[in-house]
Amino acid sequence: MTITHLHPGPRMSEAVRVGEAVFLAGQIPEDLTAGIEVQTRQVLAAIDGVMAELGGSKSDVASIQVWLTDMADFAGMNAAWDEWVDKKTPPARATCGVAALARPGMRVEMIAVARMPEARAPAG
Repeated sequence: MTITHLHPGPRMSEAVRVGEAVFLAGQIPEDLTAGIEVQTRQVLAAIDGVMAELGGSKSDVASIQVWLTDMADFAGMNAAWDEWVDKKTPPARATCGVAALARPGMRVEMIAVARMPEARAPAG
């Protein structure tokens, strides 16, 4: 079984593929001044981007962990989630509240695990 790193850096990779399992790094919003719905849309778009680069889509995502700095944002996050999620292939999901995320202003971060058949994966 091979291990492939997507965009490895000095501290982490954007994603790591082990056989058919793909582990995405925590995806974060771009606009740290935006509200929860905008930040959630940005995070989900980032997941879509990584999955597309790997040759897949959100339908290949098996599980997502959602971290919120304020559980009062749960409804707003769900509103953006409901716009994004494929109702035929929704991933398993867990949502938890955390005291803080890595940068001030981050209200949401998501970590995804996906399945990507090796025949669909880009080389390298």
